[in-house]
Amino acid sequence: MIILVKVLDTLYEQWLESQLQAGGSERKRRLSEERHAEDLFLKQVWLPAIGKLEHLHAEYEVDDYKDGQRFLDYAYLREPYKICIEIDGYGPHLRDADRRQFADNLMRQNHLILDGWMVIRFSYDDVKSRPRHCQQLLQQLFGKLFSLTSNNNNLSLQQKEILRYMQLVRKPVTPKDISLLLSISSKYARKLLIEMVSLTYLQPAKATVHRVRTYKLQAATPRL
Repeated sequence: MIILVKVLDTLYEQWLESQLQAGGSERKRRLSEERHAEDLFLKQVWLPAIGKLEHLHAEYEVDDYKDGQRFLDYAYLREPYKICIEIDGYGPHLRDADRRQFADNLMRQNHLILDGWMVIRFSYDDVKSRPRHCQQLLQQLFGKLFSLTSNNNNLSLQQKEILRYMQLVRKPVTPKDISLLLSISSKYARKLLIEMVSLTYLQPAKATVHRVRTYKLQAATPRL
């Protein structure tokens, strides 16, 4: 798992740099400030569940129903859907919110929905203490909207993790790589890889007379 964590950290840093280069000065200011809850969501929920940051935008600016601007914690923009993801903390600002502020927040969400957004909200407590529950919800949502699992039902959970990892690193892997990734024996890792070859998800990348040394993705392998 250490290898996967390093890959995800690198992926996050590259993505954040691209986010800072896009948008206006207010968005850059917000991204440069401490975003503890939002970053925790990204690292503990989004990346382990989805495995990639394509189509995801932080501090995304939208028109407000009061003719101003507002910023969404995250916007996932992938045709034909627009998904707003908000991380809500139960801090003093929420406990002390008056009735007008409470009503205003609800109306803002209603107008997002009227503008074609799907709104998903997570509490900071769940992101911090129950990240797996949040991951499962995201995976269920993506499976429903984008059929991410419909073409992969013949893979075990470990094989799906191998597929996700290989789509991240984009290079051939050895049984030893998978052994370290999943904390399993090299023999069992090789068995999983051979099964994925027979299911046409992978193909040998380098082989000797007696054994395949490395494996790579088939060109038509569906993304997780």
